[in-house]
Amino acid sequence: MIFFYLLFALVILQRIVELAIAKRNERLLREKGAYEVGEAHYKWIVLLHTLFFIVLYAEVTLFDKRPASWFWLPFVFFIAAQVVRVWAIRSLGVFWNTKIIVLPGAEVVAKGPYRYLRHPNYLIVATEFLTLPLIFQAYFTALTFSLLNTAIILGMRIPDEEKALLSATNYKEKLGKHRRFLPRPPQRS
Repeated sequence: MIFFYLLFALVILQRIVELAIAKRNERLLREKGAYEVGEAHYKWIVLLHTLFFIVLYAEVTLFDKRPASWFWLPFVFFIAAQVVRVWAIRSLGVFWNTKIIVLPGAEVVAKGPYRYLRHPNYLIVATEFLTLPLIFQAYFTALTFSLLNTAIILGMRIPDEEKALLSATNYKEKLGKHRRFLPRPPQRS
């Protein structure tokens, strides 16, 4: 259980740091004239993430879940997602946020993982919602929150984000040929 408590605490700490970064970035962008899109569904995203941690903690501790014998497989994907998360945050710089904050006329970032995908951060979240519970055989949490994340994030947030970016930035020019979640295979000459 020490492994679970340690990993859980590290992920919570990571989220707190990310929220501080997002708040700072939001303030800096708003000072330049940025505005928020999708305010109505942001509260549902916050609720989803909060409930994810509560349910994961409850499932693992109440049902005495232990790492699976094959825990290393989801753990490797989870760690890879953390590496890509840091890469995405660093690549976007001041434009990274937990909210949809749009700066009209801004040059869309197309470096780091954004060279290959339109939404690597959403792929990271989906990977976490699946892999973190699977490490500890918390199947209810993995299935429930993977489905909820797909319905809420893919169904509501991404269309709002893309619509706003298309209308206010050079999003189509920079990322229009990229796939949302999986990179295109290399083209043969």
